[in-house]
This record gives sequence, structure tokens and C-alpha cells, in this order.
Amino acid sequence: IAAALKEAFQVSGGEQRRRNHLMQRRLRRYNVRRWASDFLNSLLGMEEIQKRIESKLLTPTVKNEIMARYRVSRRRLLFFDYDGTLTPLVRHPEMAKPDPSIITLLKRLVDDTRNCVVITSGRDRRTLEEWLGELPLGLVAEHGAWSRRAGLSWQRTKAAANEWKRELVPTLEIYADRLPGSFVEEKEESLAWHYRLTDPEQAELRAPELVDHLVNLTAKTDLQVVQGNKVVEVRRAGVDKGSAAGTWIDGGEFDFILALGDDATDEDLFRSLPPQAISIRVGIGGTDAQHNIRNSAESLELLRSLADAGESNTIPPE
Repeated sequence: IAAALKEAFQVSGGEQRRRNHLMQRRLRRYNVRRWASDFLNSLLGMEEIQKRIESKLLTPTVKNEIMARYRVSRRRLLFFDYDGTLTPLVRHPEMAKPDPSIITLLKRLVDDTRNCVVITSGRDRRTLEEWLGELPLGLVAEHGAWSRRAGLSWQRTKAAANEWKRELVPTLEIYADRLPGSFVEEKEESLAWHYRLTDPEQAELRAPELVDHLVNLTAKTDLQVVQGNKVVEVRRAGVDKGSAAGTWIDGGEFDFILALGDDATDEDLFRSLPPQAISIRVGIGGTDAQHNIRNSAESLELLRSLADAGESNTIPPE
């Protein structure tokens, strides 16, 4: 606000007239009647959206059914996204390091010999290794670009080909300069433009503009542009959480499969699951998952219930 006030005091008369002219043209097009009509139509349409979303909210009855299936299962596959699912979304990626309670919860789940736990994240593999590497669980990094089974080495989904990053980094940096608070993160196999710290109204304009720009630049390549939760990411086509999850799903006969995730990138995972699997989207919004829960706190509550259920019910081996 202070910077805007300073600019307003210092701007020249000609620039003032130019800006006022643009504002007046907009107001002639978007007058009070049109604004009121758009507002009321959005308000009335939201009721239908609410009904559709609330119909998928995880109810106590459905949660009890999941617990019952979990207790009697003998071989379980559990996929958990990290940011927004195991931890709340934070202002900067480095602030999401797991606290001891999350490590303890994951350890309770992996200590159950019937469980195969896999963390499917957009994080780079070095960060996942540092934060979660001591636990005997599977890891998927950069939305499927890298994967690692418990106790084994990392495997790359596609052969390395990162020349494209040099060409796209300047474009992302231009948009970072145009939107204060946004920044570019370069990973091994992808590029990400984060805008969680930015002004929401400016971000609503800049993010779609960047997506359109990147789609045009990558139209004749094997790259894909994905808009996630306050992030725009560029990665190789055919690399996603769903394809990475397939290596676990195809490699064992599981009688209980659960996937939890909060982002658009988790939709690839939900779509790849077999019909009998349970999929839950963390957050309120449209999804291919079977159910929604409201936030990461409810996600952790569900996982604690699973851990309690597993520890209180020991099934003898066949």
C-alpha cells in the first residue's frame, strides 16, 4: 500500500490521464448492472456446486466402512501426497519440514507389516531423502519423475533430457519479475513457478497468462504444463503420479488400496487406481476422487485412525 501511495504521488499528469482513461473505458463496459448480474448468477450457481461437493464429503459412516475394510485386509497399499496432505500448505516450501508427530505417525503405519506406504510428492528427491529417507517407505519425487522403493536406489521414469529448461527459465523469471512474491524453482526434471505469496487478484491474471504462454512454447515438444495449487509446473509428458503408482500396483496383490492427495497432480493418481481402491481429495473442490475431506488436519486424523485400527487388530497370516 505504501509503495502504491508513493507511486500515485509521483506519477506524471499524462500518466494519470492515461490510467483514468483506461479505468473509465472499463467502467463503461462493466457497469453496476453487469456487476450485479454476474454476482447474483455466481451466487446462485454456487448452491449447486456446494451440493455436488458436499455429496462427496467423507461422512462418519463411510469412514467407519473404510476402517472396517482396513482391519480385515492382509496386504495394503497406501499412497500419501506430502504438501497439503501430511502438512498444511505453507508460505515457502522449506517451511514444510515434517515435525516429529508426522514422523511418528508414518512410522506407526510402516511398522505394520501388512502396509506398503508410498509418499507421492512434487518435491525433489534430495528433500524427500533428507526428510523421510530413514523410514522404510516408498518415495515418488517430482510428481513421478523419480521413484524409490523402500531400501532400494532411485529410478528415473524417463531418460534425462533437460536442455529444454534453459529455454524456459527466462520466461518463468519474467513472470516472477512481473508478479511480486512469485519465484521460480528448478528441479532435476521439472520447472515450477510458485505464486502462493502473491496478491491473489494479480495472480488470477498472471497465472493463466503464463500457462497460455508456456503451452504455446511447448506445443511441439514432449513437455506438459500443469497448473497446481498456487503453482505452474512444466515437466516431461507421460511423467505423473499415476504412472509412478502403477509400478507398485502392478507389482503386488493388494486387498486394500488408499490414496490421499490435495492437488491437481494427484488427479492422475486417482484416475490410475483400480475400481476397488479408495481415493480421497484433501480440500473442497471438484475431483475424480471418490471422497473429499476438508484439510490436512482431517487427513492426519484419518491416518491416526488407520494406525490405531492396525495396532488394535492383528490378523494371523494365511
